[in-house]
Amino acid sequence: MSFVPGSQQRHLRACMVCSIVQVQQRFIREGCPNCETFLGLQNHPDSVQECTSQVFEGLITLADPSKSWVARWQRLDGCVPGVYAVKVVGQLPEEVVQSIEDAGGRYVPRDGTVHDDDA
Repeated sequence: MSFVPGSQQRHLRACMVCSIVQVQQRFIREGCPNCETFLGLQNHPDSVQECTSQVFEGLITLADPSKSWVARWQRLDGCVPGVYAVKVVGQLPEEVVQSIEDAGGRYVPRDGTVHDDDA
């Protein structure tokens, strides 16, 4: 995430799958750098609305997710460097969850409802 001026901070959204935080227009323009293969957010504003949330808590900046204990704790060790939310509030549509599972992934909600022993 590059610098976001104060006037643009109200446009920040977090991906409900990986929790990366970007401005809404970047999600629309480029998609999610971690989840694009199965979310398909690029050029789909409706999908951005469904799969990202304006309601999130805490921010983590990861420069090297492969070496970070925080990245492992947040299950981000396979993600790109960037700014991530600690918790993301929202619920993915069922067809999106199915798409993740069909792609061989496992959706773990980022809102704190699933504990480490459940994940």
